[in-house]
Order: sequence, then structure tokens, then C-alpha cells
Amino acid sequence: MSIETVSTSNKEPLKDIQLDLPIGGMTCAACARLIERKLSKSPGVSSVNVNFATASARVEFIPTITDRQTLTETIESLGYRVLVAENKAESSSDLLEKEQDNEYKKLKKKFFIALLLSLPVFIIAMSHGKVAWLNFSGVNYLQLLLTTPVIIYCGEQFFRGALSALKNFSADMNSLIALGTSSAYLYSVLITVFPTWAMSSDNSHLAESHSPVYFEAASVIITLILLGRLLESQAKQRTGTAIRRLIGLQPKTATLIRAEKESIISIEEVLVGDLLLVRPGEKIPVDGKLYQGSSSVDESMLTGESLPVEKQINDNVFAGTINKTGMFKFYATKVGKDTTLQQIVRLVEQAQGSKAPIARLADIVSGVFTPIVLAIAVITFLVWFAVSADESRLVIALNNFVAVLIIACPCALGLATPTAIIVGTGRGAEKGILIKNGETLEQAHKLQTIVFDKTGTLTLGKPYLTDLILADDFRETEVLKLIASAESGSEHPLAQAIVQAAKSKNLETTYPEKFSAIVGQGIISQVSGKTLFIGNQRLMEANNISTAYFLEEENKLTQEGKTLMFVAIDKKLAGILALADKLKPEAKQALEELKNLGLELVMLTGDNKKAALSIASQLQIKRVFAELLPEDKINRIKELQNQKKLVAMVGDGINDAPALAQADVGIALGTGTDVAMEASDLTLLNADLNTIVLAIRLSRSTIRIIKQNLFWAFIYNVIGIPLAAGLFYPLTGLMLSPMFASAAMSLSSISVVSNSLRLKKFS
Repeated sequence: MSIETVSTSNKEPLKDIQLDLPIGGMTCAACARLIERKLSKSPGVSSVNVNFATASARVEFIPTITDRQTLTETIESLGYRVLVAENKAESSSDLLEKEQDNEYKKLKKKFFIALLLSLPVFIIAMSHGKVAWLNFSGVNYLQLLLTTPVIIYCGEQFFRGALSALKNFSADMNSLIALGTSSAYLYSVLITVFPTWAMSSDNSHLAESHSPVYFEAASVIITLILLGRLLESQAKQRTGTAIRRLIGLQPKTATLIRAEKESIISIEEVLVGDLLLVRPGEKIPVDGKLYQGSSSVDESMLTGESLPVEKQINDNVFAGTINKTGMFKFYATKVGKDTTLQQIVRLVEQAQGSKAPIARLADIVSGVFTPIVLAIAVITFLVWFAVSADESRLVIALNNFVAVLIIACPCALGLATPTAIIVGTGRGAEKGILIKNGETLEQAHKLQTIVFDKTGTLTLGKPYLTDLILADDFRETEVLKLIASAESGSEHPLAQAIVQAAKSKNLETTYPEKFSAIVGQGIISQVSGKTLFIGNQRLMEANNISTAYFLEEENKLTQEGKTLMFVAIDKKLAGILALADKLKPEAKQALEELKNLGLELVMLTGDNKKAALSIASQLQIKRVFAELLPEDKINRIKELQNQKKLVAMVGDGINDAPALAQADVGIALGTGTDVAMEASDLTLLNADLNTIVLAIRLSRSTIRIIKQNLFWAFIYNVIGIPLAAGLFYPLTGLMLSPMFASAAMSLSSISVVSNSLRLKKFS
């Protein structure tokens, strides 16, 4: 799978190119906002989506105006890195996983160094000069010595990020951290070097050891923020497990058969048309069509179904699925990025890298948040400097100034939406639900109406023998055996349904001695010396066989929308057969669940009205539109949308593709056509209608988690900033230490990510 994903835009066919760029160095939502703003102003760029949680930028651009190198230089000019693959086999997700691992290791190292150096500084500060052996001359220089490496080495990324933001006339989370900790550090350095600087003239005789320094604020704040980043990094790694698990499903090698000889080759060497061998217990390396042998295959990674699927000659097999029993050979039909597995990976990556509309609020707030916080911090400093006593005004003002800067870091706000989308879409993929983007995830939870195609969606998609009504003196097993034998040479779907019905009753059939098909009427066949007439009313009339005996049954079955066939043996009327498509076993339960979720159900079908009404009545669907062409389906969906309804369309065929594209949310069954899946927003990798219920519930759960995350991120700042600014001090006497502010800030980010991770347990 390549890093670059090329596609054409709907507006500019064959002009716009879509490129995914993995980015290193982003630390908060403001970073993503800065990159997005800068790229969107670049010549030739038509759209940009930078996702902080997935550390990637999706850019659509006109290749005649700009290119990958120019976009990379634009990003790197802001102080961030575009990750580059070391070999062709590395995908975007591989690079990001490697970056996350490296980031985690660096953070871990810096955290433990900061912890080791900050602990003695913290103990000295907390002693408040009451412990004699910690109150010696030069104690402030010792704190300076211990704190400086924490600032320069452990916290260097914060200062580097702040400087980069300053160069681009912006401010981000790094700006807040750098300004807060540097204020505390530089103030303490001045006090250490010039111990009487902050004292009033009356207190200038105090010893150096009594000078108020805040080295512990600077060092402990950086240590706590590093701890928060470390835990956050660990949690973010867990959110990406879905893609890594999917990628890990594909084996690295395949067994090639050429000139009757076997050889092991790497998966990259497999070509379309190669003949491959798979033994029991092995994973199938690429997509293909079974050529020799048979087996049962575990396709749970695709469909979510635990029962293995029986495979015979000409059946399709898929990369990453597991061969359970027999050994077989198959021809490769799709390799590399074209396999179903890699298409799933790509869809999940796209979904996790996209934004839901609900994320726009967080983006807007994050973009303007930092300047507002800086203004509040400056006002806080000025107010407290003005109202505090002379001997403590600088200390109190500085404390509150730093506390405001630290507690207001908008990291939790930036993580609120993307982490939930990553976990939600990943969990969906594990359950056989492919969600194309974040917008689909959000739209699905607001759906009011679900429109279903009939054939192959609500039904099994092929005819079955539903009724066999016989005249007196005829036995069911005998007649069915004769009919199935007569039809055994035909490939017509109705004939195959009759043969299958006989097989299900373990009836042995024979080949007909004579067989004649009459167009538009039916067949005349000779089996075991008996002449059978099987067909419609016209065939019976042409051979002077009266069907009046079954007039009542004929009317009843016709009203049910079933296809009728009369049977005569040696010109004597024997019975009437009815064939129809059957409901899927789970259809009634699934649609009942959808009704319980408050959704209106509608059926659109190209089938005849009687057949459509028959299926609709069984499922208690009240709105049915039959005998529709593809363009008619689109118009019906538009009518529903004009009624201000949010509409989903569920289908599986090529004729459903236009309607799937028109609907607010198109839901394609994975057993259907590639065209339908391309046109849809949400693909179910199996044909089980219960998965639709699961998808909607997953959407609702994900949006609920996002709203919870946004609520707590906002509430945290609404309460935290006034508290840090000392607004409650006149009423409660409470002042917030910068150290507690940094701990609270880190905790808010961790709580948001942890809340999103609850979706991993969704079932």
C-alpha cells in the first residue's frame, strides 16, 4: 500500500490529486489548525484536512500547480516533519506507528530524567525552609542546577514549538507551556542571582535561602506535562490497533505453482493470474477464484461471522481469510492494493483521517483559544500585581499568570472528536462495518428514514420453491422427484430452485430422456417413461390441459406475488407450484429493531407490485414503491429529502448505486457489487441486516462519546481558567498552584482519550 492515494475530484475530473501526508511533531489541535491554514493558502490546493489524532494531512491539489515536494516544504517551514517511507512496502499507517513508537520512547526517557531531577527540587520547595538541612546557603543554586536540564533538555520541544508558532504569528499549546514555565524559571533565576530583587526595602536584609523562588513550578510542570503526553501517547497507540490488526492479517508469503513445481515467494511478487496453493490452517495471500479442491474458510475478518464458509470450484476467496480444512489451488484475481483486505485498510484510514462536522466547533475554538488565554493571563497578572500587598505582589501575580497559561492548554479539546472517530471506525471495521468518513459517522446517528432495496437486500435474492399443491392421487415426493429430474438439465433460476428443493429432501434425480423448452411457456420433458408438462397457463392451454381445478389456489398465490407453474403428467393435471424469493432469516428482527430506534422504513424495488407488497406485509413496511427504474429510485429519495428527512439507502446491486450516492447515507451490503460499495458511505462486509442496527448504534454511541468529550473539555476550561486566575479567591480563599494546574491539564487530556477508548468495548 503506497503512501500517496490518488483519486479524481468530482468537480475537476482527472485534475485534482489526493495525497495523504503523515506528519511528525504535532502536539495539539492548534498545530493541526496552523498546518491546515498554511496549506489551504498554498497555490493549487483545493482542500485540506489535517487530523491531530491521526497525525496526518489529506490534501487535494492540482498537480500542474503544486506537488508533493512543495507541500512538504510548506509543512516543514512551520517546524513540523513530513514522514518519509524507507521502502515501498511501508504505508502511511506503518510510518505513523513507527513515529508513535519513537515518540513514546523519547517521552518516556525525558519524563524519567525530569522526574529524577524535579523530585529533590519539589521536596526542597515543600519544606518551606522548615527543614534545617534543606535550608542551607546556596540551596537556590542547587535548585537552579537541577531545574536547568529539565527546562533545556526535557522541555525543549515546548520551547521549539513555541518559537516556530511565533515565527508564523500564531500561538498554540506549546506557547502556553513555554511562556508559563519560562516565566517561573526566569523569575527564579533572577531571585537566585539577585536575592534582594523582589524584596521590599524593609526586607532586603533577608538571607538568600529565604528568597521566594519557583524552580519547582517550572520543573514539576514540565514533568507533569510529559507524564500526560506519555499516557496520551500510549492511549493514542491503542486507538490505532484496528488498522494494525487488519494489516497484520495478510501473510507475507505465498506458495506459487508453476510448471507443476511449488515455490515460496513474497506477497509483493504475486501477479494476477498466478496459480497459488493454500494448505489447511494457512492464510489466503491474495484475492482469487478457486480452481481445484474445496474447503471451508474462516471469513470472520471480512464479515464478522464466526461460521466458516464452504468453498467450491469457481468460488471467490479473499486475502487474509483462513483456510480451515481442505487443501486447494486458486488463481489470483486481485493483488497488492487491489485486494479486498487492502481496500478495507484504505477505507478505515480514510475514515480515521477525516473529520465529522461536529469537529468544526472544536477546530474553531482551538484556533482562537490560545490568543484569548494569553490575554486572560496578562490581565490576571496585572490585576493581581495591582491589588496584592507590596511584598508579595510579584509572586502572587506570577503564580496566577502561570497557572492560567498551564490549565488552559486546549489539548483535551483537540482530542475530543478525532480519538472517538478513530476508535469508533476501528471498532466498526472489527465488526464488519466500513465507515467511509467522519461525516458519515455523524450523519448516521441523525437518520430518520431508511430506504431498502428488496431483492438481495431484504430477500435472499433468488427464487425458492415455496408451495407445491397437488391434485388427488398424487404424492409429493414422487411428483417433486419427477419435476426436479425434468428440470435438471436447465440452468434457468426457477429450474434450479426446483432441483434444490428436491435435494433438500434428499430425493435422487435422474436426467430426462427427452427435453424441449418452449419459449414463453415452459418445458415438455420425458422422465422414466412419463411425459411432463411444466409451465404457465399458455402451455397447459396449448396441450388441452384444464387448470380450473386450481383456480382458487391460483388467485391466492398470484395475490401473494409468487411465480406460478402448472404441472401435468401424461396430460393429466398433477399440481401447481409457486416460487418466490424468500426473506432473509434475520430480516424481521432487524427491521423491528430499526423501528424501535425510531426510524421510518421504506421499500424501493424494480420488482412487480404484488411481489413487493407481499414482502412488505411480512416485514410491516407501510411505504412501498415498486416497478422502479434506477432514476425513479433517486427521485423517490429526493422526495423524502425534500420533506426535510435525513435518508439512508440500503442496497447491493449496480442499479442501486445512483440511489446510494443520492442518499444522505448510502449503505451497501458487502455481498453486492463493487459499484454499489464505491457509491456508498457505509459498507457492511456481510449481508446480515442486523449489522445495519449495529452500525447505527455504533454511530450513536460514538457521537455520544464525542459530545461527552467536548462537554468535559469545555467545562474543564470554564471552571479551571477562573480558578487559576484567582476569581474565587475573595469568596473561598482558594488559589490554584501552577503544579496542580498542570496536573489537571494532563488529567483532562487523559480522561478524554480514556472515554473514547470505551468504544473498544462496543458490542
